[in-house]
Amino acid sequence: MHRRRFLQTTAITAALGLVSTQAFTASKKKKSFRVAFLTDVHVKPTAKAEQGMRNAFRHVNSQERIDFIINGGDSIMDALNATKEKVQEQWDVWHKVLKEENKLPLRHILGNHDAWGWQMKDETVKTDPLYDKAWAVKEHGLQKPYYSFDHVGWKFIVLDSAHENNGGYIARIDEPQFSWLENELRSTDPDTHICITSHIPVVSFCSALFTDKNLDNGDWRISRALLHVDARRLIDLFKQFTNIRCCLSGHIHMQDKVEYSGIDYYCNGAVSGNWWNGAFKGFAPAYAIFDFHRDGSVKRTMVNY
Repeated sequence: MHRRRFLQTTAITAALGLVSTQAFTASKKKKSFRVAFLTDVHVKPTAKAEQGMRNAFRHVNSQERIDFIINGGDSIMDALNATKEKVQEQWDVWHKVLKEENKLPLRHILGNHDAWGWQMKDETVKTDPLYDKAWAVKEHGLQKPYYSFDHVGWKFIVLDSAHENNGGYIARIDEPQFSWLENELRSTDPDTHICITSHIPVVSFCSALFTDKNLDNGDWRISRALLHVDARRLIDLFKQFTNIRCCLSGHIHMQDKVEYSGIDYYCNGAVSGNWWNGAFKGFAPAYAIFDFHRDGSVKRTMVNY
């Protein structure tokens, strides 16, 4: 009888241990929080663009358990070569729609089209206090174009990836920002998961497909405006930190996922699709929902709103 009771007790204990282990594993895997990534809205004062932005923010606000929204940049159609009056009209529509359709917290990334004056021929624009990204920083209520914030065991690092370049722009981060990024990574607890966000992708397959033609010799062409030119340097830096889980971006209006050296890189389409003219290269207007888990895993769901 003693032996029988011992075996019964052992079996029950083992079963309870298995249940406990499974529960612990499930708890670790349990969804910790959910984030919506809306990028490349490109809103302007037209009925189609304004209604499209309304539809997108109305749709994401109807979703369950969204903790906050990341605006991936290019909020307005274009400030690169537009008068002050035109730029202000675009920002006015942006704020009007947000006020009427959005109740979720917003974190902002700056896009190249949010910068004012880079392509204007009037050189006096460069002396205006709103020149470059100052205007967009003000409109979004930011202190600076790049920053970080923490949320439920994760750190989000927001990069400023577009910079003026001979009347156009180039995808990179400058030296002060690189030093800041390196310090952010080194000062973050290794047990804290990290998500890095940028407007222009650091790693992307679709960046090579954006242009319709190869070079004359058949080589693929990737523009300095479509992919970080300092990607190798950033990747070498990222390799030193095993708690970097993913990088999120927009800009190219297409969707892809590239797993490279232990990090998932997500390009997340565009709310505006083909700049409010339907789908772009087969990708309909869309936004992304990310589930961030306690164990550091991430799941993306694209939503054709």
